[in-house]
Amino acid sequence: MRVLISGGGTGGHIYPALSIIKEIKQQEPDSVFLYVGSSKGLEADIVPRENIPFQSIEVSGFRRKLSLDNLKTIYRFIKSVRESKKMIRDFKPNIVIGTGGYVCGPVVFAAARLGIPTLIHEQNVIPGLTNKFLSRFSSAIAVSFEGSASFFNHSTIEITGNPRATEVAQASRKEGRASLNLPLTKKIILIVGGSRGAKAINLAFLEMINQLPKLKDCHFVYVTGDVHYNEIREQVEKKGASIEQVTLKPFVYNMPDVLAATDLIVNRAGASFLAEITSLGIPSILIPSPYVTNNHQEKNARWLEEKGAAKVILEKELNGDILYQSIAQLMQDENELKKMSTASRQVGYPEAAHHIYQLMKKIVQNEKH
Repeated sequence: MRVLISGGGTGGHIYPALSIIKEIKQQEPDSVFLYVGSSKGLEADIVPRENIPFQSIEVSGFRRKLSLDNLKTIYRFIKSVRESKKMIRDFKPNIVIGTGGYVCGPVVFAAARLGIPTLIHEQNVIPGLTNKFLSRFSSAIAVSFEGSASFFNHSTIEITGNPRATEVAQASRKEGRASLNLPLTKKIILIVGGSRGAKAINLAFLEMINQLPKLKDCHFVYVTGDVHYNEIREQVEKKGASIEQVTLKPFVYNMPDVLAATDLIVNRAGASFLAEITSLGIPSILIPSPYVTNNHQEKNARWLEEKGAAKVILEKELNGDILYQSIAQLMQDENELKKMSTASRQVGYPEAAHHIYQLMKKIVQNEKH
């Protein structure tokens, strides 16, 4: 199998693509891959580290208001389609897969124009502009949430889940606790502000830190992000909080295992992260980022809240007292925590990557006939 895959801009588009590649390799070890992204996106660094051949095109997104920049965007798109066609002709893929981000727009569009089978994957509840555009040309659409299907007018839409869930579903609770050096008797509350941290979550955590001893059976693991680590550590020490009850980490490299060891998580509402926590059935308190396109994180979070798997706190309403009370109510109500865990697991798709692989195979076989 020869597979060309494209997606970029953020980890939410890149890591699902890498999970799909990993699944295809497991099923068909002789497969050959080409990843097309932007030289300015995170994929330019992440993908080559995985020893996956990488080529780049330059493309930008449309502004939602009338702007001369949109004329430049149209020019870049047309140029990128032409470059993508050349890459596709040279590589000769059996299928082209897009996982979102502006960069996959010209790539999947070019493939469709050349008669190559195409598949797009949508991670969020509300589809992005690129996937809405590409849905008119794709052979099939895979979505992470059942609520996403209604936004597409297409004959072949399958709810597969997010392929990132597959990798996390195999994680070890025991190894996660061992890596944190924590006893089995403690309940772990994981707080994650994202790889670059989140100022609002940082402030709320610092405001509530002197209340943590009230939750005697709980241990807090806070992933601050590299940028904020030293500042947060200094603030924690100044407040005289018991470091024995808090583990601060700038970054966690074995996040799947740490997630497997977690009893409650506080985090943003990026689609890939939600796929990971639901694959393990983790109850969550979600604080969606208000700084993302189309406010998609709040829509992701609200969907999970409606299913009974999460509680949502908007950033504008967040403070230390609200965050502490939300955590305390759940940690002191075992039945509610179990109900949320069950609901979380019910909406998870631990076999997502394999479902996407099966859909990919079906598309390629249909095209042959």
